[in-house]
Amino acid sequence: MEKRIINPWQWQNERSYAQAVEVKQVQSTLYVSGQTAISADGISSSADMETQLTEAIANLEQVITEAGYDCSGIVRLNIYTTSTKDLWPHFPILQHWVEKQGIEQALTLL
Repeated sequence: MEKRIINPWQWQNERSYAQAVEVKQVQSTLYVSGQTAISADGISSSADMETQLTEAIANLEQVITEAGYDCSGIVRLNIYTTSTKDLWPHFPILQHWVEKQGIEQALTLL
């Protein structure tokens, strides 16, 4: 797979995402359902935002890995939160994971 990152500006680099990602020569595609802070037994977490974000990221990574893919191939992330105010202080958790995985992706946060 060949990825080309399109960033007409530089400000988004500090937020660990790209304005656009072009993908060529794709042999297969994995579509992943939204992952939340839910246990292997299907029990939703009532923990704080930091814990829920960490659990959701771990669940995402597990689904991708079990499908036989590598997280570095992610080209888009959509993040939905009930409170951006509570999420922002913990956003570096996501940024660190993105950087560790070598991901360059388009991102939407709602």
